[in-house]
Amino acid sequence: MKVRHNVRAVLLDEGRLVFLRRGWPGGSPYCTTVGGGVEPYDADLEAALRREVMEEIGATIGAATEFLTLTEPGGKVTVVQHYFRADVLDLDPDRRGGPELDDPDIGDFSPVWVALDASALAALELQPPELAGYLCEQATTWGGA
Repeated sequence: MKVRHNVRAVLLDEGRLVFLRRGWPGGSPYCTTVGGGVEPYDADLEAALRREVMEEIGATIGAATEFLTLTEPGGKVTVVQHYFRADVLDLDPDRRGGPELDDPDIGDFSPVWVALDASALAALELQPPELAGYLCEQATTWGGA
C-alpha cells in the first residue's frame, strides 16, 4: 500500500489562529489548516511545511513543532497528516504562489484569523473534526503560550 504524507500548519499570529477558508460555487464553505503534500524534493516534513505556508498564504514561520498525527486509511493510498504548531513571523499575501492559485477547479481559499478560544473554534466549520476537537481542548493551554 502506498503512503502519502501531508503537512498541516496550525498558525499563531499575535494571539490568534490562522486558518484557510475554503469554498466552491454551490458548496458550503469550511475552514482548514494551511498545508499540503510532501513533495519528493522537500528535504523533510518541516521544509515541506515552510514551502506550503509560503505558497498558500505568503507567510514565513518560526520554529515548528509537530503535535498531532492523523492517519486516513484509503483503498490504494493511506494519507498521514502531520500537524505542526508554528508562529507567523511575517505574512504578505502578494508572496503566495502555489499551484492552487492557478487552478479554478480547486476553489477559493483565503486566510482567516480566529480567536484562540474554544467557543470561537467550535463556531468554525473546521476540518477535520479530530483537529477541531483537539484544538478546542488545547485553546486555554495554547493561549498562555
